[in-house]
Amino acid sequence: MSEAPMPDATVSPDAASTVIDAPSEVIEIERVMEMIPHRYPFLLIDKVVDVKPNVSAVGIKCVTMNEPQFQGHFPGAPIMPGVMIIESMAQTAAVLVVRTLGPDSEGKLVYFMTIEEARFRRPVKPGDVMRVIVIKKQSRGNVWKFESRVTVDDKVVAQATFAAMIVDRA
Repeated sequence: MSEAPMPDATVSPDAASTVIDAPSEVIEIERVMEMIPHRYPFLLIDKVVDVKPNVSAVGIKCVTMNEPQFQGHFPGAPIMPGVMIIESMAQTAAVLVVRTLGPDSEGKLVYFMTIEEARFRRPVKPGDVMRVIVIKKQSRGNVWKFESRVTVDDKVVAQATFAAMIVDRA
């Protein structure tokens, strides 16, 4: 079923809150893997909830001790690397882009162009559930800009603004 994209909406500067009265949906992991090319061990979202095409999405990442990065970051005091938290933002944004643009965009690559104002507030540890809130700020052609905030137990652990370019696979 094809839907017309929703018009751009105004969003609060607070990335934790979307202010759109639109239906939302849940995208389970099997569908996420159809939409974006990432795979274990670098698939860093487990599902995407509260998807509002052309507006916002919330990725969910259940952090477990079984993940390979915890063997070396850091033994005896495992924390999720900040770059992987940023990558979870990008993957959530990629699902939002594909959901907005439709099936023809599935499997395209999303390349970071800029990462601005990245802040890490608290460590993320095994056992935490990350809520990766991504809000579209603008898009022009194949360049999209997003605002994102990650929370654990309703506390902000990271935030960033970033731009990405959507490209075909070579």
